[in-house]
Amino acid sequence: MKKEIRIYVDTSVIGGCFDDEFDLWSKGLMDDFRNCNFKPVISEIVAAEVNEAPQFVIQLYQEILGWDHEYIEISEEAIELLSAYMERGILSHRFRNDMLHIALATVVSVDVLVSWNFKHIVRFEKIRKFNSVNLELGYKTLDIYTPREVTNYGEKSI
Repeated sequence: MKKEIRIYVDTSVIGGCFDDEFDLWSKGLMDDFRNCNFKPVISEIVAAEVNEAPQFVIQLYQEILGWDHEYIEISEEAIELLSAYMERGILSHRFRNDMLHIALATVVSVDVLVSWNFKHIVRFEKIRKFNSVNLELGYKTLDIYTPREVTNYGEKSI
């Protein structure tokens, strides 16, 4: 039996579908979700962030909710992990939501988190720091990539 690959999608990926720099890969990943190649994992924090987005982003988010997906709520366990990230100073408190995405994805043990946030999430030294805390507290490491590295888009032509 084929293992279902669970991919935590942060808000930047949904918005990336409407950005010329990222749309090819974000849309490719959305096609992968539509075709059930991967299972999207979205969270309460994504829902809150999307709520502040333009209507076309909200519409895509609502479409995702109609697919086979997993929805995770903010848990006490994720808040405790977030606190550990903040205590270590990985990011400033101002970027709490970015750390909360990482904490939620870690706690539910997704296969990968995808993001276009190169400053706070998809950044080598930040990934190492997050994973150092994860290991210290008994969690597995979290793979973090961009949609370009994950989507099956264009695979047939290679």
